[in-house]
Amino acid sequence: MAIELHTSDGVAEVVINFPPVNAVPARGWFALADALTQAGADSDVRAVILAAEGRGFCAGVDIKEMQRTEGHDALVAANRGCFAAFSAVYECAVPVIAAVHGFCLGGGVGLAGSADIVIAADDATFGLPEVDRGALGAATHLARLVPQQWMRAMVYTCDPVTSQELKRFGTVLDVVPAQQLRDRARELAVKIAAKDREIIRLAKQSLNGIEPVDMRRSYRFEQGFTFELNLTGISDRARQEFVDRPSSDKR
Repeated sequence: MAIELHTSDGVAEVVINFPPVNAVPARGWFALADALTQAGADSDVRAVILAAEGRGFCAGVDIKEMQRTEGHDALVAANRGCFAAFSAVYECAVPVIAAVHGFCLGGGVGLAGSADIVIAADDATFGLPEVDRGALGAATHLARLVPQQWMRAMVYTCDPVTSQELKRFGTVLDVVPAQQLRDRARELAVKIAAKDREIIRLAKQSLNGIEPVDMRRSYRFEQGFTFELNLTGISDRARQEFVDRPSSDKR
């Protein structure tokens, strides 16, 4: 179980690999943030691909880790880790391409929604099951993928959206068969990597500078409500109900 970093020909690939479903533990979010920061700091890197092994891109935080940890230490660590990882994607010194396959849930949406570009497999689905898990957050990032009212409906119902629907919204650049996903992401990354190193880095800074919403502040505001739900015990009840469900019903 690890975050993997590979670099070649001006392209860094950061890979999430926490079997079986890439439910990322707290330490994994920090490791992901470190890998993205390291990739962006490499003067030879001009583009980053964020991808994953296994059945899906990311199932979000490791809820079982929270439930087996006394007090709020695991919650605080996961919230800080998610904040660090999402920020590392968004603030990476070079463009980040998210290559999404299978399920992209919760924190996975935070990662994809923070990326510069999203390429998705034809089997990919995106969703925020936070309301069913006793949490709130990543609506900030979902709002970069779907229109405002659609985002609200997804938060309230926990219903997912397909990669084909996001393609129609124009927020997913391309939808390809799953076996072609990494190759398509690399094709785009190589095209970006062929540009001037200094110009592409300044282009990233300039685009972040004109973002209409302050991603960091917006997400931290959301996280405050998750802490409120935890202090009242509501989150613990919702998480335990999820942990106690049969594996076949977990999604």
